[in-house]
Formats: sequence, C-alpha cells, structure tokens
Amino acid sequence: LYCKPNLSQANQAHRKYPYLLKGLAIQRSNQVWSTDITYIPMAKGFVYLCAVIDWHSRKVLAHRVSISMEVDFCISVLNEAIEKYGSPEILNTDQGSQFTSDAFIDVLKSNGIQISMDGKGRWVDNVMVERLWRSVKYEEVYLKAYSSVTDAKKQLSAYFEFYNLKRPHSSLDKMTPNEFYYDQLPQQNKVA
Repeated sequence: LYCKPNLSQANQAHRKYPYLLKGLAIQRSNQVWSTDITYIPMAKGFVYLCAVIDWHSRKVLAHRVSISMEVDFCISVLNEAIEKYGSPEILNTDQGSQFTSDAFIDVLKSNGIQISMDGKGRWVDNVMVERLWRSVKYEEVYLKAYSSVTDAKKQLSAYFEFYNLKRPHSSLDKMTPNEFYYDQLPQQNKVA
C-alpha cells in the first residue's frame, strides 16, 4: 500500500477566479481547455501527471510526468499546448496552488486567456479532465506497474497517442479526439 498524495492544496494568499463554464455552450475546439494534476502509482512510489485537454474534442493537447508538483511543471505543459495549438478562449482549473500561483496566472493573462476555476471541492466543474484521468488509470496505469519514471513517461506518451489518434468516443459521434478537434476547429485557426 502507498499513501495517496493530496493534490489540490489551495494557497489562501492566492486569488481565486470565478467558474465561467456554468451554462456555457461549448461548441468548438479551442474554446475551453482544462488542466489538472493526478498521481500515477509505479512499482515503487509514484509520479505526477499534468495534462491539458480540449473540452469540446477531449483531445489531450499536452502532458508531462514529473516527480514533483512545482508550478514550473504545470507551466511547461500549458506552454507546450499554447505553442502547438494557440491559445484557448478559457482555461479551467481547480484551485490548487500551482494553478492559482502568480507565475501560472501570468502565463494565462499574457496569452489573453480567460481564467476559470472550479468551486472548492467541486470536481464536477472540471469533469472532462476528471473523466480523462479515469480513462488513463483504468485503461493504462492500473494494468501496469511502471518500473521507473522513464518507463512511466514512455508508456503514458504511447497511451495518449492511442487516446488521441485511435480511441473513438461515443460522445464524439464515434470519432477520435484528434479527428473531432480538427473537424470542429474554426477554419482560420487550423494547425497542421
């Protein structure tokens, strides 16, 4: 048995932002992204996984594995997604200290991204990324015992490639996240 880390420690000194998604019709790719951190058990110990997901298509835009939960880890994932796909209109997170930090908020503001945060303890406000974590864990993580951080990175990268390119979703009319993302992307913003 291993201890489950507490991933959503809020910093009371950090500003919290309102939840912007209530009642919002999410109708296109890059309208709303979400990010979160989860822990990934290994044969010995665990690592952290951070991912950015497009709400409309469920496409995983970027992900990283780390042995720590430093804010730079989360910023690097966000920056990778922005570099590859441009900026979303809104980014939704929980109220964890990484996501409420000045450094993370500055990246959002400098890219013109509206900031949305879940209500305290309201996992359902970030349901798309929580659903992703369930898929990752039940289809990949719990079936394996990663031998090292390098092994976890390699196997999770392969899973996300499968998830984006080959795993159809019933909610996406049997399309893969990648197909749906590009099908629903406004024409002028399509990325090769």
